[in-house]
Amino acid sequence: MTKPSVYVETSIVSYLTARPSRDLIIAAQQAMTREWWLDAPERLVLVASELVLTEAAAGDAEAAHARLTALETVTRLDTTEDAAALTQRLLELGAFPRVAAADAAHVGIAATNRGDYLLTWNLRHFANAAVRSWIERACRKAGYEPPVICTPNELMEEDDHADEADRPNHR
Repeated sequence: MTKPSVYVETSIVSYLTARPSRDLIIAAQQAMTREWWLDAPERLVLVASELVLTEAAAGDAEAAHARLTALETVTRLDTTEDAAALTQRLLELGAFPRVAAADAAHVGIAATNRGDYLLTWNLRHFANAAVRSWIERACRKAGYEPPVICTPNELMEEDDHADEADRPNHR
């Protein structure tokens, strides 16, 4: 069975490598990200784009080095003409505001590369119910199946390791 692919958006690697925040919510999200990252490569294919690398390289040199080091084991995706066209379509259809063109590009790259998930802590432009539905409709209207947009806590391995047949919603 093929492992699902997860597009790692820049906020994930930022939370992974940042000094613990004094903000309790952000500190909890950082802790979840670190916990998620520990076993994710065993069960998922982690992917990122050149855009993620560019964003991760920005800012404080020491922090950028830590982010880029974390991304060394992640598979690189190409930004194709299809991804650029889908990004433009996402903007035209209003799934993202123009000021969030880079965020639209993350979705465009993930969707055109048939990513299963797009992992992010960006709750404003990606991971919230109102925005997700716009993104999904826009991707489908453009002919692409959207990745499932989620946060690390939504993509955690179950702790109880219940037998598949015992899980709710088992088909």
